[in-house]
Amino acid sequence: MQFPMGHCFVSVVIPCLDEAEAIGDVVRDVLAQGVDEVIVVDNGSTDDTAGQATAAGAKVVAQRERGYGRACAAGLFAVSPASEIVCFLDGDGSDVPSFMPAVVGPVARREADFVMGSRIRGRREAGSMTPQQLVAGWMAGVLIRNAYGVRYTDMSPFRAARVDQLRAWQMREMTYGWNLEMQMKAAAAGLRVLEVPVDHRLRQGGVSKVSGDLSAGLKAAWVITKTFVRLAATLKPKASPSGPLHP
Repeated sequence: MQFPMGHCFVSVVIPCLDEAEAIGDVVRDVLAQGVDEVIVVDNGSTDDTAGQATAAGAKVVAQRERGYGRACAAGLFAVSPASEIVCFLDGDGSDVPSFMPAVVGPVARREADFVMGSRIRGRREAGSMTPQQLVAGWMAGVLIRNAYGVRYTDMSPFRAARVDQLRAWQMREMTYGWNLEMQMKAAAAGLRVLEVPVDHRLRQGGVSKVSGDLSAGLKAAWVITKTFVRLAATLKPKASPSGPLHP
């Protein structure tokens, strides 16, 4: 993927569950950004998610055991040996791939170690985020800032880091806590964390597996809370030579 200051092999991982309506366009939009590979992880879909993703140019990996974190981990495992940077985003069309240079670029140029796109700081279509998503992102941000001094405004799925760093973290949360675990480990390690504004749209098809269902939303909130408490007890903050980055 071409950015100022050089070329890096960039893999994009898209975890999916029943996103046949949107995934083809998502893959094509991501490939249009010039990335080197797109890996769609089919997390047990009952529709034609895999077929649509393959037709659009993605490599499809099957992870039939349900779990957002499991799907992301399977995608990370499947990236090319040449891959240097992995970018994650959702397959429902709500994330905007044209913001990928803003998310991946600072990692490619070694200006940051972990970059996350903040939907809160960007422009959001009306109804694209539920009140519980907004509150969860705010609450996680408060907890992480108090524990590690790093400010987050969101738990957006749109994020990027180097492959070796991601593997070194040895991610353990295989369901809804995956994103929070990543943010906490980056903060606790004293890495250069950067949050950039990204736009966010209404999903382009299908039904949300968390925000569109109250019981799933409550379950996700419980898992996220347990994740924070457990990790905060073991992840001690380390001093950073440069501190977090806040543009």
